[in-house]
Amino acid sequence: MNKLPISIAFLGGFQWLFFMFANTVVIPISIGAAFDLEQIEIVSAIQRSFIFTGIACILQGLIGHRYALMEGQSGLWWGVILSLAATASTLNVELTTIGGSIAVGAIISGLIVSILGALGLGELLKKWFTPVVMFVFLLLLANQLIYIFLKGMLGLNESEYIDVRVASFSFVIAAITIFLNVKGKGAISNLSLLIGMAIGWIGAVFLLQHETVSSVKTTPFLTWFPWGAPSFEWGIILTVVITGLLNTTNTIATLKGAEDIYERETQPKQYRASLMLSGGYTSVSGMLGLVPYAPYASSLGFLQSTGIKERLPFFIGSGLFIIIGAIPALSAFFSTIPHSVGNTILFVAYLQLFRSALRNIEGLQFTSKTIYRIAFPALLGMSIMNLPAEAFTQIPVLVQPLVSNGLLMGILAALFSEFIYYLSQSRKKVVEQGHRLEQ
Repeated sequence: MNKLPISIAFLGGFQWLFFMFANTVVIPISIGAAFDLEQIEIVSAIQRSFIFTGIACILQGLIGHRYALMEGQSGLWWGVILSLAATASTLNVELTTIGGSIAVGAIISGLIVSILGALGLGELLKKWFTPVVMFVFLLLLANQLIYIFLKGMLGLNESEYIDVRVASFSFVIAAITIFLNVKGKGAISNLSLLIGMAIGWIGAVFLLQHETVSSVKTTPFLTWFPWGAPSFEWGIILTVVITGLLNTTNTIATLKGAEDIYERETQPKQYRASLMLSGGYTSVSGMLGLVPYAPYASSLGFLQSTGIKERLPFFIGSGLFIIIGAIPALSAFFSTIPHSVGNTILFVAYLQLFRSALRNIEGLQFTSKTIYRIAFPALLGMSIMNLPAEAFTQIPVLVQPLVSNGLLMGILAALFSEFIYYLSQSRKKVVEQGHRLEQ
């Protein structure tokens, strides 16, 4: 950490800041829309997200897993909450009742995860995250995120049709960023994402006539239960608790993936501390109307793209994120970053996840029979991701959020496949030992 020049550390901090911002800002906006919140409440939720994310990252870096890995609002939780909000009319339940039940479920889930984490859940789960499961997880995560970012690059978030001007601009920025990362030397390569973001933002102002200023009014950012007062719809609460337990896979997969980057094994105490913190964040998120947290596996791609693994820039970026959230004028300014530019930079950063996925299966031998260990879960997950949301409407509401999530189903299928493979290998060894004894 001390070997990094202070100037590079601060620039790296700004790079982390933009990464955190781009990953965070869209989540409270979409959740606010799903729960029909007023614009002023959505802006306050954005501020809470910024402040809480910065604090969560610093605590994880200091006393949790102690890696430079973003602790952010989980994509798995995000998808489940949006799915539950969308079922309000189907269930004939008020949005505030659904929101209140989600909050109660998040509080319960967080407490359970913290307790299980303290009891060594991380060590138990780590044994099941074999190289094959890690490959499937990272491949499906990359596929899911790249699809989202590509839509933003093509202007499909604002229109049903590709905006040729926005798409052309986005791919030029992506090409410049990749060129700087691949051909740049030293600081240029390490700060390629920050440089690409700056070029894209300036270019959008002049070429796309993007607005650069915005006025904002806010309510107090510490608003308790903004989605609705605590409620007890037990079907929703059960779904949310299951989601929280499954979300622990994010922690296990991300910390295992970090071993390749930091070239050291993650210790049991790191899993324990990280899970306990994430569980605490989940409970507090339920009270504050935030999507619960988990370490971002996408941080692995960011670290590989920048080459800066030290924690100092990470702490600087986290501190700046807290400051931005605490000052409404700064929140308003940074929220003017064009979505197409943010999606482009994240698109480039997350391409590295594919490398992380492939690294997990280097050296593994696959035959026409054992290839099913990878093919079944990976292709099943991708297929579910491509099915329209309407296809799942006839499935019971209690399990609908689970079976409609391609990432989750892919992970569960990979775990199941590995369990079957483990049983078959164990049986094979028993048979071979029996033959040896007979001889």
